[in-house]
Amino acid sequence: MSEEQLSAERKALRINLDSTKYGTFAEIGAGQEVARHFFVAGGAAGTVAKSISAYDMQFSDAIYGKASRYVSRERLLQMMKHEYDLLEQRLTDSRGTEATFFSFANTLAALNYRKNNECHGWMGIRFQLRPGSEPHDIILHVRMLDRDNGLQQEAIGIFGTNLIYGAFHHRDEPDAFIKSLTDNLGYERIEVDMIQFNGPEFEKVDNRILSLKLVKTGLTQAVMFDQEGRVEQPAETLYKKSCLIERGSFRPLTKVNVDMLEKARESFVAREDVDSGDVKVFMELTLSSLDVEGDINHVDFLARIDCINSCGYEVLVSNFFEYYKLSAFLRHNIRKPIGLVMGINNLADIFKEKYYETLQGGILEAFGILFKDNIRIYAYPIEKENFERYRKQIGIGDNVEFEMTDDGLVTIDNLLVAKNLRNLYKYIRENGVLESIQDCERSNMGVFSRDAFERVQERKDGWSEIVPICVAELIKKKNLWRASEK
Repeated sequence: MSEEQLSAERKALRINLDSTKYGTFAEIGAGQEVARHFFVAGGAAGTVAKSISAYDMQFSDAIYGKASRYVSRERLLQMMKHEYDLLEQRLTDSRGTEATFFSFANTLAALNYRKNNECHGWMGIRFQLRPGSEPHDIILHVRMLDRDNGLQQEAIGIFGTNLIYGAFHHRDEPDAFIKSLTDNLGYERIEVDMIQFNGPEFEKVDNRILSLKLVKTGLTQAVMFDQEGRVEQPAETLYKKSCLIERGSFRPLTKVNVDMLEKARESFVAREDVDSGDVKVFMELTLSSLDVEGDINHVDFLARIDCINSCGYEVLVSNFFEYYKLSAFLRHNIRKPIGLVMGINNLADIFKEKYYETLQGGILEAFGILFKDNIRIYAYPIEKENFERYRKQIGIGDNVEFEMTDDGLVTIDNLLVAKNLRNLYKYIRENGVLESIQDCERSNMGVFSRDAFERVQERKDGWSEIVPICVAELIKKKNLWRASEK
C-alpha cells in the first residue's frame, strides 16, 4: 500500500514500530485523540514516553506557566518546550544516542454544548532530525469545521497523526507534507490558516511559500504576513483591531498604490470610532492576481511581498475574488471598523451583477454581506482620460458611465452605474458606506500596473520614479523582474 493511502492507524503503527522515534503527547481540548491513535495502533510502548492532558487551568499553569490565553500560540510553545525539555533531561543518558526525541502538543477549543463558540486551536511538534541534534518545530493553527463535538475530536485525531507522520516522512517535501495533512479527511473538516517551520535545517524553507500552498490547495482561504514577512495567524493578528486594506496586483507596488492607502488611512483614523494605535494596514494579493501565466511564480510572489514589506505594510494573500467574501472574512475576525480601499474603476466593477449569479439574493445579498457592520469603502478618484484608457485596456468599468465635471475627475459623486442599480447606489452613498479619498496626487493617476511592470522589466528611463524609493532600491538590489531574468 502506498504512503498516500495509509490510514491514520497505519501511520501511527509505522511510527510505533520505528525504534528511533520516542516522545510525548500533551493534549488540551478535543479529548486525547492523537495519542489514542498511537495506543490503538499497537506497539505504543516503543514510541510513547508519556501522554498528558492538563485540562484544569490551575494544573496547566502549574505545569507550563502562565499564558495570556489558553488556546494560543504562546501556550502551545510552552507545552512543547516543557515536555521536550523533560525528555532530554530524563532520557538522554538512556536513549539519546539511538532515539530521536519529539514532543507533540495541541491546545484546542472544540465545540461546546451550546454550539456557539469558535472551534479552533494550535498544534505542533518539536522533534529531532537525528539523535542528539538540535530540535526543529512545525506549528499550525487549525479551525475545526464539523458541527459535532465527536466529529471534531475524530478529525483532530486523524489530523494530528498526519502531522506527526508528515514531520518524520515528508518534512523535505513541502508539497507532499501539506497534501498529507488532509489524508483520510478531505478539505471540508479542517482548515489550516497558519503554518511555520522553524529550526536550523529548515532555514531554506520559506514559510511564505508554504502559506501560499495552503491557499492554493484549499486548506484555507487566506493567510497573513507581518511587516517583516513573518507568518501571522489571522484571528490572533486582528484581535481587537480595526483594519484598512487595499487590493491590487502590486507588480510592482507603485506610488499611486501608496497614495491610495495613505490618503485613505488619514480619513480612516480621523473617525471617532477608530483608535489610530489599533489599526492594521494590509495590502491584499489574490490568487487570481498572482496567477499571471497559468501558474504562480514563487520568485515573482516573494518579490511582491518583499516590496510591500519594504514600505512597512503587512500582507494578506487570499482566494477571495469577490469583495463581499473578503468582507465576510474580515468581519469574522474583527468587531471594530473596517475600511476597503479601491479605485473608482474597481468600485464600478463590484456593480457587475454577473459576479453574484450564484447567490440566491444576487447583488442585494452580496451587498448585504459586503457592507455589514461598519464596513466602509474608500474610493480613489481617477482622471476621466485614464478611466477610459483603463476600460479599454482592462475591461473593468465598462458597465458604468460618468458625468463631466470641471476638474476632469471621476469620483463617487459623478459615477453613474447601470440604470437599474442607481437607486441601490444612491442608498449606499446616503448611508455613509462610500467615501471619496481627498487630496490625491494627480501626477500618479496615469500609472497603471501593466505599464509599470513593463517599464520595470525593461528598465526604461524613469521607471524608478513611478515606484516608492524603498521599492526602487529593493528592485535594484535584488535585480527583480528584469526581462532577461524571467
